[in-house]
Amino acid sequence: MKKINRRTFLGNGVAAAAVVTTGNTFSSGERDNLIPVKRNNEHPFNPVTYSAMPTRSFGKTGYKVGILSLGGQATLEIKGREEESEKIINRAIDLGINYIDTAASYGQGVSQLNIGRVMKTRRSEVWLSTKTHDRTYDGSMRLLEESLKNLQTDHLDLWQLHNVQRQDQVDQIFSANGAIKALEKAKSEGVVRYLGITGHFEPLVLLEAIKRYPFDSILLAVNAADVHYLSFKNYLLPEAQKKGIAIIGMKVTTRSRILSSWTPPPLEQQTDERLRTPKSGTITIKEALTYNMSLPVSTTIIGVDNIAQLEENVKIASEFTPLSQSQMEEIEFKTLPIVRQALYFRRWDLGA
Repeated sequence: MKKINRRTFLGNGVAAAAVVTTGNTFSSGERDNLIPVKRNNEHPFNPVTYSAMPTRSFGKTGYKVGILSLGGQATLEIKGREEESEKIINRAIDLGINYIDTAASYGQGVSQLNIGRVMKTRRSEVWLSTKTHDRTYDGSMRLLEESLKNLQTDHLDLWQLHNVQRQDQVDQIFSANGAIKALEKAKSEGVVRYLGITGHFEPLVLLEAIKRYPFDSILLAVNAADVHYLSFKNYLLPEAQKKGIAIIGMKVTTRSRILSSWTPPPLEQQTDERLRTPKSGTITIKEALTYNMSLPVSTTIIGVDNIAQLEENVKIASEFTPLSQSQMEEIEFKTLPIVRQALYFRRWDLGA
C-alpha cells in the first residue's frame, strides 16, 4: 500500500474535489496546522483481546476482531462528559476491546474528539472506524479531514458510508461526483485502509449497494426483534456472508428499549416521536448480546453509559457460548410485544 502522510493527501484530495464538484476548499494554512501521525501498514494489536473474549476474522482483511466492540454513541457523544468518556475508552481497551466505531455526525463531532484524545497515545491498539454522512465527493473529503483531525490520527482502518437509507442515496453515492470517489481516493493514497457501508433502515437498499460495489465491510442493524419486520438477518446478511465481507452488528439494545431493565420515562418527557413508548423491554442484556454474537457477524458494537455497563458487556462476551436455533427463536418470540420500539430505526412508512 502506498504510504502518504495526511497533510500531503488532504492537500491533493481537497484540491481535486474542487475540480470535480463545487464548493469551498480549506486554505493551505488550515491544512498545514494538521500534524501527521507516524504510522505503518500493520494491523492494530491489543495484547489483551485473545485472552479476554473469542475473536473472529474481519472479512478478508486478515484482522482478528473481538466479538464485542465499542460504539461511539451514548456517553461518548455527549458534550461535557469528556472525562468519563476517556475513562470508558481506556477501560475498554484495557479489557481487550480492539475495535472502536464512531462517526463524524455523532454528537456533532463530540464522539470523535473524545476518542481522539485516547487515540493520541493508544492508536496502535485498536481498529478505528468512522463514517461520512455526506453523499458527495467534496463533502466527504471535508468530513475526512475533520475526522482525522478530531481523532488525532493520520489514517483510518475503515471509512464507511453512513446510514444509507434510500435508492436515490445509493445512486448519488455512485454518481460522477459521489462519495464513493472520495472513499476510493482515500484508500488509494493509504489514508484509509478499508471501505464500508452502514444502514438500519431498509435491507434491500443495502443489498443493492453491496451487489454494486465490493465493500470490505457492512455495518448493519440487527437484534433479537429483527426477524419480525424488514429483516436484515433474512434479506441482507446471507448475501454479505456469500461475498465474504466483514459484517458488524449494531442496534443490539436500541438505546436500551429492548431491555427488561429499562423503565420508560413519562410519555410527556419522550420528545422523539420515533422513540415514544410506554413499554419496558422484554429481554436481558445477556440475551440481547448473546443473540447477536450467535449470528454470523465478525463483531457486535454497542455504546455504553458508564464503565459498569462496559464491564458487564465484556463479561458476557468472555463467557459467550453460541445459542442453538431453538434458543434464538425463544428470544425472538419474547420481543414480539415490543417490535416497534426495538426496530424504531426501520422504515415505517407503510402503516406497519
